[in-house]
Amino acid sequence: MSVASSFAERYQREARLIILRGLAEEIDGALSAKLMSAKLETFGINRSLDWIGEEYRKLADLGAVSIIEAGSVLIARISQKGRDHLALKVRIGGVDQPSEPII
Repeated sequence: MSVASSFAERYQREARLIILRGLAEEIDGALSAKLMSAKLETFGINRSLDWIGEEYRKLADLGAVSIIEAGSVLIARISQKGRDHLALKVRIGGVDQPSEPII
């Protein structure tokens, strides 16, 4: 594995953890890709809405979120499995593990 691909994978795993944390902070556990973009930017992750949508879809494939499409707006909602990952009850491959339980 090259250094570039290794960095890209670490970057994505960290971003996925931040996405799950961001969703868990919301009362209804859901955020549009546009609003998530602002949360990611606070952690120095400045990516396009398409990239965030790809990460939402990856998290959905992993069972960590469900996705709602409202026209061109993509909304992710954290699942119980995603909450369990944050609480260190389960481990989801492809997502960084929190250093301590978040919820």
